[in-house]
Amino acid sequence: MPWLACSTLLLLPALSFANDETTGSLQTEGWIALFVMFLVLAIAVFLTIWHKYQDARSEHLELETAYRSLEKQMGDRTQKLRAINNKLYGEIAQHEITEDKLRQAQTYLHSIINSMPSILIGVTPDGKITHWNSSAETTTGHMEDDVLGNYLWDVYPHLPVDLHMIQEAINQKTVKVKESSKYIHEGETYYNDITVYPLSTENLLEAVIRVDDVTMRVLMESMMIQNEKMMSLGELAAGMAHEINNPLGAILQSVQNIERRTSAELLKNQAIAEKFGTTMDIIENYLAEREINKFLANIRDAGERSAKIVSNMLEFSHSSQTRNQVDINELTAHCLELAENKLQIVENDVKVTIQINTDFADDLPLLSCSPAEIQQVLLNLLRNASQALEQRPDFSVPPIISLHTSLQSENIVIKVSDNGPGIPEEIRRHIFEPFYTTKEVGQGTGLGLSISYFIITEHHGGSIEVNSTVGKGTEFVVRLPLYPEPK
Repeated sequence: MPWLACSTLLLLPALSFANDETTGSLQTEGWIALFVMFLVLAIAVFLTIWHKYQDARSEHLELETAYRSLEKQMGDRTQKLRAINNKLYGEIAQHEITEDKLRQAQTYLHSIINSMPSILIGVTPDGKITHWNSSAETTTGHMEDDVLGNYLWDVYPHLPVDLHMIQEAINQKTVKVKESSKYIHEGETYYNDITVYPLSTENLLEAVIRVDDVTMRVLMESMMIQNEKMMSLGELAAGMAHEINNPLGAILQSVQNIERRTSAELLKNQAIAEKFGTTMDIIENYLAEREINKFLANIRDAGERSAKIVSNMLEFSHSSQTRNQVDINELTAHCLELAENKLQIVENDVKVTIQINTDFADDLPLLSCSPAEIQQVLLNLLRNASQALEQRPDFSVPPIISLHTSLQSENIVIKVSDNGPGIPEEIRRHIFEPFYTTKEVGQGTGLGLSISYFIITEHHGGSIEVNSTVGKGTEFVVRLPLYPEPK
């Protein structure tokens, strides 16, 4: 150090002077000078150390100040980081809550969609499946995981929706509807309402296809229309009956008067015959020779039959009040006896007797009904079955008519079936309509099944329906309630 080097240089002369043995003794001035020199040296050392101490202390204070500043900054930053972490934890917790709510909402919506009876299918504009609900799985037998990403028509080929309909709904942002679309599955006819809804947002361009099975609705509408037609038929029958009754009564009365005025038993007839120079015997011989009495008898019989028809038409326009407790099995067997001569058909110019199979349930309860009307319905069904069997394409199969009775849910059920050619759908839809017939002119009026429908539904509160498969046969099912609702 500079201070220490200078002090050492100053002490060297004093030391040499104080130790000068040539003089023989230490001189007082030398010791004083030595002391002063040591004092100066000490002061210099002290000052040096003090200066170093001050420098070190100053540096320490600066370091301490810097440390405290840094510690404060660290504390502030720690507080900020803690606040940021707390905010982040809160956002994470809120995000988790939001995710949970979204998951719950998604599960809820998914449950609603899967619980709907309608088929819901999500598709892209090119027809690829994006959603497939439980009803679609049940109807088609294909699970959602197996069909996602596939083309719709590869999975659901008989769905009556084409790509143009989907793209039109998406591009025009309008709902496209196809009502009562018919399709046949395993020989059964079904009806669907098809609706295509567009889904158009910024990030989504798809469509949802909704398929509703409206088979029962269509059948109910057909039944309602049929009931309306039958009510109209009843009103028509009543009006016709009243209109026909008047001239028919005049015809029968005139025939009766002609028979009375040509009778030889009346004295007045004999007197008028003698007045004109003849006798009643001559007149009777003339009438017999010309078969005029026979013609009059035919007119009377035809008039009486017409009166009976009019009476039946009047009965059809009102509910029958004549009801008896009837054993349906006995009534059905009696109908077979009455129809015995009609249960023969001609095959290749040869008469063939139709085979009759019966399956009557034991211990059926008695049914309150009009025996004559039920018998008329059964005879009509048997006649239709025999006529259908004449038209079957394969005569190698023996013609068979089957009758079956049973008790189902407080209804007596009568089934009349045949193994004929069956009834096409376009005919089956109109089969109970009045005046609808597939026969040629002069072979039928088309009233048999419509009147049967009216008897069963209006007079007895039951139902009649037809099930048929082309090429296999036809079955008519009549349901008669044991306890019909009063009208």
